[in-house]
Amino acid sequence: MQFRSGDAGDVPAVQAIERASAARFHAVGMEQIANDDPTPAALLLERIGQNRLLVAVDKRPVAFVIFDVVDDHLYIEQIDVDPAHAGKRIGSALIGLVEDRARKEARMGLLLSTFLDVPWNAPYYRRLGFTDIPDDTLSAALINIRRDHIERGLDETRRVFMRKPLRLDSGGNQR
Repeated sequence: MQFRSGDAGDVPAVQAIERASAARFHAVGMEQIANDDPTPAALLLERIGQNRLLVAVDKRPVAFVIFDVVDDHLYIEQIDVDPAHAGKRIGSALIGLVEDRARKEARMGLLLSTFLDVPWNAPYYRRLGFTDIPDDTLSAALINIRRDHIERGLDETRRVFMRKPLRLDSGGNQR
């Protein structure tokens, strides 16, 4: 398995991976997510231009992660693994690469938003060292992301923001 920065030629494969991965949500009754459109090509190309799209390649792309900067953290916007390659720790390897990038950029840590009760979502991220962020402590940027999710029709009562701290803030607290 090779890991590299994404390029424009990866966009169709990334969207296909996202569609295939989303199909798993049928099993948990989340039809809207299962049938949702993949990340728009324009956003993928923007992240490619920012060097914020990474792919795992096994002859062809089989997984990807896109991320952005939010509140001095790298915010994982989307991560998907082709179901045919699930269970090989490819997702955790991609998260590790984002974590390495966050360290190189001297970021506070990683952030993401995910479903609370889907086994391959919040429980998985907790095993990787992420912790829940209480709703009453969300930053303005995270509240804006939540608003965007609601506008897209996501049920935010079933979701949680999570953080994986990588360094201490000025007060000596992990952030």
